[in-house]
Amino acid sequence: MNRKDIVSRHNPTITKIESLSPLSIGNGEFGFSFDFTGLQTFPEMYKTPFGTQTNWGWHYTGGPDVYSKQDIAYQSFETYGRKVDYPMKPEDKETAYHWLRQNPHRLQLGRISFRFLNKDGESVDLNDITEMSQEMDLWTGIVESNFVVEGVSVQVRTACHPEHDIIAVKVLSRLIEEKRLQVFTLFPAPDVTHNNWAKATHPSWEQDDRHSTEMISLSEKAALLKRELDEDHYDVRWDWSSGTFTQTKTHEFTLEADSQSNQFEFAVSFAAQEPSFINVEDVFNDSRMYWKSFWMNGAAVDFSESTDSRAFELERRIVLSQYLSAIHSGGSFPPQETGYMYNSWFGKFHLEMHWWHSAHFPVWGREDKLEKSLEWYRTILPLARELATSQGYSGARWPKMVGMDGKQSPSPVAPGLIWQQPHPMTLAELCYQANQSDAFLSRFKDIVFEAADFMVSYAHWDEEKGAYILGPPLIPAQECHHMNDSLNPPYELEYWKYGLEIAIKWAERLNVKADPMWSKVANSMAKPPQANGVYLAHENCLTTFTEKNHDHPSMLGALGILPGTLVDPEIMRNTLNKVKEVWDWESAWGWDFPMCAMTAARLGEREMAIDFLLMDATKNTYLPSGHNYQRPGLTAYLPGNGGLLTAVAMMICGWKGSSKENCPGFPVDGRWIVKWEGLRALL
Repeated sequence: MNRKDIVSRHNPTITKIESLSPLSIGNGEFGFSFDFTGLQTFPEMYKTPFGTQTNWGWHYTGGPDVYSKQDIAYQSFETYGRKVDYPMKPEDKETAYHWLRQNPHRLQLGRISFRFLNKDGESVDLNDITEMSQEMDLWTGIVESNFVVEGVSVQVRTACHPEHDIIAVKVLSRLIEEKRLQVFTLFPAPDVTHNNWAKATHPSWEQDDRHSTEMISLSEKAALLKRELDEDHYDVRWDWSSGTFTQTKTHEFTLEADSQSNQFEFAVSFAAQEPSFINVEDVFNDSRMYWKSFWMNGAAVDFSESTDSRAFELERRIVLSQYLSAIHSGGSFPPQETGYMYNSWFGKFHLEMHWWHSAHFPVWGREDKLEKSLEWYRTILPLARELATSQGYSGARWPKMVGMDGKQSPSPVAPGLIWQQPHPMTLAELCYQANQSDAFLSRFKDIVFEAADFMVSYAHWDEEKGAYILGPPLIPAQECHHMNDSLNPPYELEYWKYGLEIAIKWAERLNVKADPMWSKVANSMAKPPQANGVYLAHENCLTTFTEKNHDHPSMLGALGILPGTLVDPEIMRNTLNKVKEVWDWESAWGWDFPMCAMTAARLGEREMAIDFLLMDATKNTYLPSGHNYQRPGLTAYLPGNGGLLTAVAMMICGWKGSSKENCPGFPVDGRWIVKWEGLRALL
């Protein structure tokens, strides 16, 4: 397969201001998004905020100990003869509640922009810039931006180092000789500006007194800046080929290139302390080598010989989703749902989304990118144990919405979810299947075994049913259901069994004794509830998609994401058809479409699998950048990208126990010619 051709034919090309769709570069730990100039020059023209973010860049407003979990109100829920407390009630202690939801939050590390001047020395208007043309070379990771300012052409090349948080830029234009082109950096205030995350996505450029920026050193071709924000701090280093670097405002510093030449270059490095120096040419060379290696290793898919009119678009989504996932989801923490583009939910990550972000990495032959964030669970294991113990359970309970510190965030919904619990077990198993070793099992056994211990203690034996049940209290993946009456949601029932069976397998591989309760609970889970021939959202929800046909159709996940050993395939087929018929797709989310496609594939509904995967729906929109658009304020949604990749791999390569027939999720009418290599079957 000519991988370079497959990748390069989907290079994003921009010829106008795409206000929802800025491009981005990065390395898994750091990301930088930008406009048509190759920098962050006109943020006011974009509805998607520009991000300069990193996995180490977090902030606590006022310091890390302003409030703790003891400072908020808890809501008690009856749980089979005892009360269990959840931080779901903001009343009475609202200030502490919101502070803990907002902190720690990811930092916008700084804006890097051009300033173009007219002949009178004034900043030019956007209307004076024409002939915009920008291309992201996916094979090299280098972006070339071309445009014309008052009749003078400007060429900009931008790249990110694959291992360090460094942006390198090369500029070619007569504007440099005419002293009409400058570059500046501007630093925002660190605080969250609103209790609602959707209204707090843009950083604040006010409140200069809430932070400080000091120039620590300055030489002929380098400067070091130190940022102080309450008890947090980081450094920013500038290096340039020639020019003058000066402070122009309280938190603004400007680089004016030397007018001796029509070209110059510079690099900006970010670090918690002591940023690295790597010259510009090395950044570009290292970017070329990294991205070539990325594309040459791992899996590849080619639809170029297909005649279905949707084939090119699906291939585009696949290629761009691989690129965006590597940048935004391949780091040492589970990613936030918008990656490094901008802060969603205050920059925190949602552990129930980790599977959707990252399960594709092992099946696409890139398990190393998942192992980095899987390691994080080992670091928060003491907190997960503490959470389980505080609620009267055994083992370790993973929280839902967290920052890098792993502490549970209060929320009206998040603390009640349980479907994140088996995720680390499943992700660890996917990585193990990709590269089997006893060392890997030993390294991650605690997160598997202790999660299983919690799952056993959480499940309740129902004497009348003769089965273990889940909830209440819980909130299923379809979050529109109430905490105090949700009982036995199908997806969670199947996932409980599936996760416990993984723990049993790991014990066998390690030649250690499995807890007998793991097997007892796994083999005695309640059957998923159904009525009128379709599966219900949960046992106490007797409406068959008439009143609750919105949010996630998560009952489908019991056969699709999972093998469905508790599921009757014909009832699930009826359920899938009913969902397709009546679901409110405007209320769905980006990962729902690949979830439905996976269910259709397991049921042998090949045409339906493609129809779901490429459904014409707002939440299934993929922008020119490749990001999965959801709604105003949520213009990037990486669980959709990751889910697409997992579904495609499954539809092409199959799943454990699937037919050996090639591409079990693609129609066989001749319209789809699928060439592929390097994919692995889903569990």
